[in-house]
Amino acid sequence: MHNNLFFKLMGAFLLVILIGALVIFVLTSNATQDAFSIYTTRSGQILAQSLASDLADYYAQNQSWQGVVDTVLQSDTLTQEMPGVMGNGMGSGQGHGYGQGKQSANAGMMMGMGNRLILADENGLVISDTQGEMTGEQLSPVEMEAGKEIMVDDVQVGTLIVTPENIVNSLTPAGQYLSDVNQAIISSAGIAAIIALILGAILFIQITSPLRKLRKAATSIASGDYQQRVEIKSHDELGQLGETFNLMAENLENSMTQRRHMVADVAHELRTPLTAIQGTLEAVKDGVLPLDSEQVDALYSETMLLNRLVGDLKLLSLADAGQLTLDLHPTEPEPLLQQVVERARPLADQKNVRLETNIQPDLPVVWMDSDRITQVLNNLIGNALRYTPPGGLITIHATHKSTPDCLEISVSDTGIGISAEEMPNIFERFYRVDKSRSRASGGSGLGLAIVKHLVEMHGGKVFAESPILQGENGQFYGTRIIFQIPVRKT
Repeated sequence: MHNNLFFKLMGAFLLVILIGALVIFVLTSNATQDAFSIYTTRSGQILAQSLASDLADYYAQNQSWQGVVDTVLQSDTLTQEMPGVMGNGMGSGQGHGYGQGKQSANAGMMMGMGNRLILADENGLVISDTQGEMTGEQLSPVEMEAGKEIMVDDVQVGTLIVTPENIVNSLTPAGQYLSDVNQAIISSAGIAAIIALILGAILFIQITSPLRKLRKAATSIASGDYQQRVEIKSHDELGQLGETFNLMAENLENSMTQRRHMVADVAHELRTPLTAIQGTLEAVKDGVLPLDSEQVDALYSETMLLNRLVGDLKLLSLADAGQLTLDLHPTEPEPLLQQVVERARPLADQKNVRLETNIQPDLPVVWMDSDRITQVLNNLIGNALRYTPPGGLITIHATHKSTPDCLEISVSDTGIGISAEEMPNIFERFYRVDKSRSRASGGSGLGLAIVKHLVEMHGGKVFAESPILQGENGQFYGTRIIFQIPVRKT
């Protein structure tokens, strides 16, 4: 369970919720407490002015502070008696009872607001402390200055200090309100956490469900079922992951299909010359055919075909494995092209096919592997000779005007051409346009695949155009294979 992504996400989400709720609780509680402290301090300062006046009246009437605790500053009864005392005072409206009721009402109001009252005499001796902590102690000059002077006939008879109590631990309405606020915050955070967890669970299910399907499909592909695909329901990162997975699965399926076809094609290609060699040798052995130079030439031809096929397969396997390297060096294209054409001219003459060149002057020097480009040209000219009838024309064209950054070389023929249906497949291995031809006359189908690999290793590209000509009878024919190699800037 601890390795399940859903529970990991839910655990992380719950941790974030708890941290957020704790931060909100602490900040809100402290802010509320600070606000009440400021409120009670300011209110206490206002009421202290009135209570100091009341206490001055009390002292003027009694000429001492005797009894002030019982009549004005009784901490056990102030909060409970404040409304009644205030009502009694207002109701009597005269004499000593009114003074005591008014004084108790003011004191009770401050107590109810969460203030602490400290009354000291003219010498700074604490007469009363509503919290009972400093009663009988001596105030320092600094504490005396922070208090409110109580004056009678311009003579200081005492000092009143009003300071906020600890609201959190008090039983004042302010403390009760803060407690209610804290409880409300906790309840709200709990409800919000539950709702967030439900919504998070729904979201995480939507996230993990496609991943589970993806894992299931990947397991099936690992078992050999390359037709597995995942359903795409969104265009977000998960949808893009699904599209990439489907593309990977499709490429794997195509690769496996091509591999199976390649194995079958290789077996067939190797069997053809081997069967011819075996048949000839058996006929010679049985005395059916004489062992003369004609039979030796036939065996040699089949051996050369077999050797060429093995060499092509080795080259493609090295290219697929990334082990085929290029020997790049500055090369002038025109001499290389003329050399290749002259080597192919005897075979073209033998087939009664004209071989012409159209090479732009002043071609740039190109960094290339001259042996590999020679192989590319030989394959292209060889293919053109196979499919061009007697009396036809093969043209090798080279230019860089239309593509200044590339050397463009094309081999055009007047052969049968390539249909639109076959055009996408001509660079695949073992694909032959004219499947009715024999392996000897039609080639093995590896030539254009090798051309594509070698040109792309040079950083170039290769493509085909067909048909390129129209005859007098209205039929279209001819093929042009074009490859481009980048010109290195010096």
